Amino acid sequence: MKSLITGACAAALLAAAPALAQPHDHSQHQAPQPTAPADPHAGHTPPAAADPHAGHGAPAAMDTRWASGTSWQPSVTPHHGVHLKLGGWDVMTHAVLNGVYDWQEGPRGDEKAFVSGMVMGMATRRFDAGELQLNAMLSPDPFMGKRGYPLLLAAGESADAIDVLVDRQHPHDLFMELSARYTHDLTPSDKVFVYAGLPGEPAFGPPTFMHRLSIMDSPEAPISHHWLDSTHIVFGVVTAGYIHDDWKVEVSRFKGREPDEDRFDIENPKLDSTAVRLSWNPTPNWSLQASWADAKSVEALDPDQDVTKWSASAIHTVPFGDDGWWSTTAAWGRRSAAHGEQLDAWVLESAVKPNAAWTIFARAERAENNELDAGHGHHGETYTVAKASIGAVRDWQVAKNVKFGVGGLVAKNWVPGGLEASYGGDPTGAMAFVRVKIE
Repeated sequence: MKSLITGACAAALLAAAPALAQPHDHSQHQAPQPTAPADPHAGHTPPAAADPHAGHGAPAAMDTRWASGTSWQPSVTPHHGVHLKLGGWDVMTHAVLNGVYDWQEGPRGDEKAFVSGMVMGMATRRFDAGELQLNAMLSPDPFMGKRGYPLLLAAGESADAIDVLVDRQHPHDLFMELSARYTHDLTPSDKVFVYAGLPGEPAFGPPTFMHRLSIMDSPEAPISHHWLDSTHIVFGVVTAGYIHDDWKVEVSRFKGREPDEDRFDIENPKLDSTAVRLSWNPTPNWSLQASWADAKSVEALDPDQDVTKWSASAIHTVPFGDDGWWSTTAAWGRRSAAHGEQLDAWVLESAVKPNAAWTIFARAERAENNELDAGHGHHGETYTVAKASIGAVRDWQVAKNVKFGVGGLVAKNWVPGGLEASYGGDPTGAMAFVRVKIE
């Protein structure tokens, strides 16, 4: 396994090296039109002059709505990345690394310093009537340890296959995505596509939180993660979809079981679960979706329990000035276990970038959670809890394609009476961080 990891990391570094040695800065303000380049944070379509409708007589245009996995984002989402051409391939590389100090108040709080972020690469090749895209994304999360980092009111997965992680955010795997997508043009208005990943992201929920423009600058995971987007790193997914103009419908078969506690391996694929998503981008500024999933044997600690999930979300993004933008996401998710209990979560998050230097972000959440009673794991009493956080980051351009940032956030948590004693009231939390971005 060590040789596999070493080889994969070396390949990623070799792919990024020529791009960093010969950078081409494509950072630019995006006009609100469907042909603006997409955000590489959010999955991955770089700018190019090739016409994806070649052979159909349509004008040169690109579908810039693709986000993480096969999800959509508003097509005005701004784009930054390091690009180069290798033969017939367009290659993009991007990296964000955060050094974080995390402090969570109260009897159930803790503190920890850790590193999070991602290193990603993408290669795209265009044909007369189609496009092939290869994606790879690595994360430093496994090096923070199996118990992840402190985060009050978070729950889900386990650290040791024995105990549920409560008031902590689990680490993601080293390999967050290894996937391929082929899109074929039928007419100027109609396309079909197929996507496969090991790991990859099935057709459920909005773009994953670390790829949503409305909150990607925050190093804090949402407590609604396991309602909306925890399926973004499943080990085995195949998705097929159809696009007509501004509509997309897609179906996935994927592995329902969440990743195990070995965060450095690639697990055996299994296609035992199903997801369906309908997406609509009515204007370049909006992206809407509704989705459903039936996930089999999700938790290793409760292998006989299947989970049915629903979600709906809306993303609105407005660019302004030379470098500014404002993006907001509103989302709802529901988890329905086999015994009939339904648990809902809501999230509203927004970020504004008034200029090239500053980004301000905020998030408010409310969730119904039955895992916060640590003595009962997945089958404790259900509590309705809430959380709000606000933060900012200041970036400096230190090289042509490199930015250095300093930021922080504060958070307030609200718990009902049944949890006040164990949490010491309504506790607070805070994070301070530095980051390096290569884009």
